[in-house]
Amino acid sequence: ALEMVRRWYDYWRERPGTGLRVSAGGTKIIFSDSNTHYRGEENYRRSGVTDPMRIEKDAFFAHQVMWNGWVDTDKFQTYIIGHWNYPEHTVKPVYVVSNGEQVELLLNGKSLGKGKRESHFLFTFDKVAYQAGRLEAVSYDGKGREVSRYTLSTVGEAARLELTAMQNPEGFHADGADMALLQVEVVDKDGRRCPLDNRTVRFTLKGEAEWRGGIAQGKDNHILDMNLPVECGINRALIRSTAKAGKIVVTAEAEGLPAARLTLQTVPVKVADGLSDYLPQLTLKGRLDKGETPLTPSYTDTKRDIAIVSAEAGANRTETGNSHDDNELSEWANDGRLSTAWITYTLAEKASVDDICIKLNGWRSRSYPLEVYAGDELIWSGNTEKSLGYVHLEVDKPVCSDKITVRLKGSTTDKDAFGQIVEVAGGAANDMEKKAKEGKGKHNLRIIEIEFLESIKSR
Repeated sequence: ALEMVRRWYDYWRERPGTGLRVSAGGTKIIFSDSNTHYRGEENYRRSGVTDPMRIEKDAFFAHQVMWNGWVDTDKFQTYIIGHWNYPEHTVKPVYVVSNGEQVELLLNGKSLGKGKRESHFLFTFDKVAYQAGRLEAVSYDGKGREVSRYTLSTVGEAARLELTAMQNPEGFHADGADMALLQVEVVDKDGRRCPLDNRTVRFTLKGEAEWRGGIAQGKDNHILDMNLPVECGINRALIRSTAKAGKIVVTAEAEGLPAARLTLQTVPVKVADGLSDYLPQLTLKGRLDKGETPLTPSYTDTKRDIAIVSAEAGANRTETGNSHDDNELSEWANDGRLSTAWITYTLAEKASVDDICIKLNGWRSRSYPLEVYAGDELIWSGNTEKSLGYVHLEVDKPVCSDKITVRLKGSTTDKDAFGQIVEVAGGAANDMEKKAKEGKGKHNLRIIEIEFLESIKSR
């Protein structure tokens, strides 16, 4: 969940209203853990926001916090990652995802202070000493007003199994194809799920249904197994109806807990001459509660792009335009000497640039030690982060100027930060990064695209 917030923040901050180079939108292609792009029988993708049985993981709720509006935040929301059941004397960090401006952590009513913010949404509280009880995260807006809160409580000892079913709102149809999803949870005496429980649950099935099972870590992924371990106190399994309507009884048992029993009844489906006019998809209603796409802008402009008129550089002067031509397949680069590793941009107007959006070649693995000047004044100095594309150099104390110089101040360093990933159908983009790695020397400054931004609120 932490890495999900950090990675997706790269896309969120390029949303409409933040300049001219923005992201038009996106989708998460691996929504649930699966064997997509086959990696072996027991090697499942685990980057989904739900598990294979659509049980929500922490990342699911983190995404809810980040993406709960059309563009800008529609409502305030906060979520504490993880659980609050630990051994005595445990000291650990607590991570909170929130779209507020500040987050305060309370443990059994006592304030532990405000969290350290990163990636806009992630707030970290280091070295929190565990105490059983109630952990609360309270979020505040920029004026110090509470806007949302989230609570975790220590869950008691396992007391029973809880068995529920999810099925078509129109009923569980006896057509030999309809499915019902069974959910089993290990809960305490108050009905709260036990987050550390991984015991095995034994199922029995009687009546007009077939067991199709679930999935869990272990031999053969427990496919079709009627002995299914819960993970973090929960799991799910599927049953399929037969062509005959009737009663179905499912029993779940686990060591040390009383059995749970669930009774379902399938609905008959009318068949004539082997054919039926029942089409299950016609009974399923779409989720339209988000409403229609707004006809007016669903965001507030927070930054404006300052146009580049021209550029001068220490080398390859005729190619400087490649660094601001809106073409991610071209670049400006110096000749490999530190003395020529600089480029000066002339802007269309004087502005207090406080954010420099830049894509540097070798973006996944290369860090560039840079200095940035507004006129003759140093406004940013440091090493650029590795990224999946663009990085932002945020200026704490902007200086009004129409000249911005970017200068390499030392040797670049290369170390892969993303597991040697390669873009699917990346083509020329992958070739460009390969070209950067093949460049000789450590004093190469290679800029693919650059954009200068000024916060509207600062004007």
